Amino acid sequence: MRVLRGRASTIERDHAVTQSLLSEPIETAVRVWRPLRHVAFGPRDVREDRYERACETARKLGYGTYERSVGGRAVAYTGTTICFAHIDTVADQRAGLTGRYERILDRLRIALDAVDVAAERGEPEAAFCPGTHSLSAGGKLVGIAQRVRQNAALTAGIVVPRDRDELIAVLEPVYAELDIPFDPDALGSVRQAGSEASPERVRQAIEDALVAGSEQDATQIQRERVSVGI
Repeated sequence: MRVLRGRASTIERDHAVTQSLLSEPIETAVRVWRPLRHVAFGPRDVREDRYERACETARKLGYGTYERSVGGRAVAYTGTTICFAHIDTVADQRAGLTGRYERILDRLRIALDAVDVAAERGEPEAAFCPGTHSLSAGGKLVGIAQRVRQNAALTAGIVVPRDRDELIAVLEPVYAELDIPFDPDALGSVRQAGSEASPERVRQAIEDALVAGSEQDATQIQRERVSVGI
């Protein structure tokens, strides 16, 4: 198993790091990091008539922009917001989708419990990047998506440790431009849930939980730092 830490020097290079984990030969891998400040838009966002205005709104608020090739609606990262990615090898891309979702959700609940947050399945109405695989504690604070290809599955998502007000300040106008329902009260965070854990402590708890959930022998875990210039 490969465990990657850190981030690259630009938004584009940072996304490329995660995509590189899907290159041959495929290995089981975990990456948990805090991306640079930006808004990542999904394919449905890009097709909206006011997409360019939504991008301009994000930029005026000091956020870079990025177009994801897969995934749901727009998500924002303040610099403390956490991303996670778990890569599995698969023999049959038609099997195991639900099981992978359930396994990663369980590991994330364990991680949040380690920082004194009791998260539950589901999300409030009009939450950011609405989906069926989420965790909430006084508002949505975890969202998960999955991408499956012939021999690999990428289960990835976002965790909000803090900066709730800052996220609302960018997501509310961006979602308004895209004409997507968004309720600020539906956005949660680790801090909002009553935990004083730092973003780094939350990040480490998630990494530990994802690695512990693997069947890999500890001697086979290869820890690496992301090259800033990738």
